[in-house]
Amino acid sequence: MAGVQTAVALRDQGFTGAVTLVGDEPHQPYDRPPLSKAVLLGKADGSAFDVDFDALGVTLLLEREVTGLRASDHQLDTTQGPVAYDVLVVATGARPVTLPGSEHLPDVHLLRTLDDATRLRAVLAAQHDVVVVGAGWIGAEFATAAREAGCAVTVVEATGQPLAGALPAGIAAPMADWYADSGAELLTHARVSRVEPGAVVLESGRRLTAGAVLVGIGARPATGWLAGSGIELGADGSVTADAWLRSSLPGVYAVGDCASFPSRRYGERLLIHHWDNALQGPRTVAADIVGEAPPAYDPVPYFWSEQFGRFVQYAGHHPAADTLIRRGDPSPDPGPGTTDGASAAPAWSVCWLREGRLVALLAVGRPRDLAQGRKLIESGAPLDPVRAADPGIPLKASVLPAGG
Repeated sequence: MAGVQTAVALRDQGFTGAVTLVGDEPHQPYDRPPLSKAVLLGKADGSAFDVDFDALGVTLLLEREVTGLRASDHQLDTTQGPVAYDVLVVATGARPVTLPGSEHLPDVHLLRTLDDATRLRAVLAAQHDVVVVGAGWIGAEFATAAREAGCAVTVVEATGQPLAGALPAGIAAPMADWYADSGAELLTHARVSRVEPGAVVLESGRRLTAGAVLVGIGARPATGWLAGSGIELGADGSVTADAWLRSSLPGVYAVGDCASFPSRRYGERLLIHHWDNALQGPRTVAADIVGEAPPAYDPVPYFWSEQFGRFVQYAGHHPAADTLIRRGDPSPDPGPGTTDGASAAPAWSVCWLREGRLVALLAVGRPRDLAQGRKLIESGAPLDPVRAADPGIPLKASVLPAGG
């Protein structure tokens, strides 16, 4: 996404020079969100971007892994020889973290690429017993698809809750019930000792039958190839870009999952591994390359996920918040249900405020809250916390009047 959108944005903003996209996969550039949804379930064969690269005058160099950067010579080293550049945009994304000792086992899978999704589609079609390691975003989405395909699913999570790295315990706690409601088993405080043919063995000694294993325990910026290049990397491995996504080397930018940037809005450096960041950042990069003097890149982070019949959205960044407001009750509806878990699922949202202003919002089945909340985060308007807590009042109607 980040690489393709940079090329598109450059042409949109009038850049007339040569544009080359270098990638290590053999496929035409594609979108990732469908991989854990339509592609995984066999409802689509691919998710190639609807971009006419020839018409844009963009050269694709596929199946070329970049192995190094020689900034002094303005050259990339690749598996098929050097590639020269005048301006370089690093958009190498992130690589999933693997389970130590299981990287080469045939029944252990990751879900990051089109080839990953294709292999896993065969797993779901065969209705294998599946063990998912990690109850994060990817783990939840894959478990959802696996249950839809009729697989028996066990999810192993080392912490005490789903989405432990993304949400506070009290907020994510209701999501644990979603697994059981779908027929999946969620094991928390459970760590994997080893993976054997046909089984996952936990540190407790429990053996889980596993015709296939999906590992979803996070991702790290794919920047190892920049070692020795002179580009400054953070402790998390990200390119430490400035507010215009420029790296520490002149003429080299970084965008998407591989780059962190300073956020004035949140007063800290952010590393965002989400689709919307890869969509927005390229516009700033392209504008800076063509000399348009764009404003500093400081987006409201946004992410969405479909899991267990729920539409989950998150906007903002909550760690520095001082007030938490709940809108709606996440408890299951005690009244008569329906055979459609999605229609019976309660809708609710959570607002995080700092000094009376919205800084983040989680919405489950309340897309209007998310849309309004995202604008309120951008505007920094002060909110009336009493009105904001009433799910029957539109969130935008909780804005305090000027001077009030």
